[in-house]
Amino acid sequence: MLNKGRREFITALGAATAVSCVASPRVVGAQQSQVPVVGILSATSAKTAWYLNGFHEGLKKAGYVEGQNIAIELRFAEGRYDRLPAMAAELVRRGVAVVVAGGIPPLVAAKEATSTIPIVFTSAADPVQLGIVASLNRPGGNITGVSHIGVALAPKRLQLLLELVPTASVIGVLENPSNPRIDLEVVGLEAATQSVGKRLLIVKASSEQDFDGAFATLVRAEADALLVAGEPLFILRREQLVALAARHRIPAIYDYRDFTTSGGLLSYGIDLTEMYRLVAGQVARILKGAKPADLPILQPTKFELVINVKTAKALGLDVPVHLQQLADEVIE
Repeated sequence: MLNKGRREFITALGAATAVSCVASPRVVGAQQSQVPVVGILSATSAKTAWYLNGFHEGLKKAGYVEGQNIAIELRFAEGRYDRLPAMAAELVRRGVAVVVAGGIPPLVAAKEATSTIPIVFTSAADPVQLGIVASLNRPGGNITGVSHIGVALAPKRLQLLLELVPTASVIGVLENPSNPRIDLEVVGLEAATQSVGKRLLIVKASSEQDFDGAFATLVRAEADALLVAGEPLFILRREQLVALAARHRIPAIYDYRDFTTSGGLLSYGIDLTEMYRLVAGQVARILKGAKPADLPILQPTKFELVINVKTAKALGLDVPVHLQQLADEVIE
């Protein structure tokens, strides 16, 4: 359940999005002449964007407050990657000072839309490996950002999952084939599963209509456990995925705490609020005159492990004491 602060933020966020969609060109032009406008392009939705609290906190620390000396335009694709190019083009036409691209698909859309407006991205994969930037220290061009190495954490998630289900032999992975990160994540997981004598089973879902079929495949293959990728579509439909895992009694680990607080077994990944504080710092430097090409891509070091003991008991699993002691949060 969302706490009061998150509920209030989401309500305000939804209102801000609605206002940005109906503002007249005259008002928009007036705002643009007075303060810099930052466009945020996301594949998720306003309902899952509570982490933008960190963005506002980071801006405030740098001297920027929305409604006073900075304006923010929000664009959410609601899990539909095909909407991103038009949204990116819209932000470019709007004349934003910076585009914040939340994830690889929004980054690709923003990169195709402009080669001059600065782009600050978040990425779960190495942007150098994906060919997006020249290097982490000097990315070049109009792009910089924060790479939170979510893909590189996949073997660690496998390790944590096997501590709860040590007898598992077939490990499922739920991925969205439309996301460019899939190949990098699978390579790391294949090596990790082979090293511990397990078999990896990749199941794919590019829409919520694919979820039932994906779980049916897992059941037929007698998968003993499941890793769910940190994919925008999956975040949007996390309650559905958590319910399917519970119905089929498949222990699952996720990238983000939202899944675990929604009833998932456990999650291990980046603290998204902290990551967006770093993004805000990059945006502020650009607004103050820095060039994206000269700003090193940051890598956050704060990760969080969340365990839902109630869900573990429902699955007949015992959570080792040492694992509970390592956790940042244990949900009883």
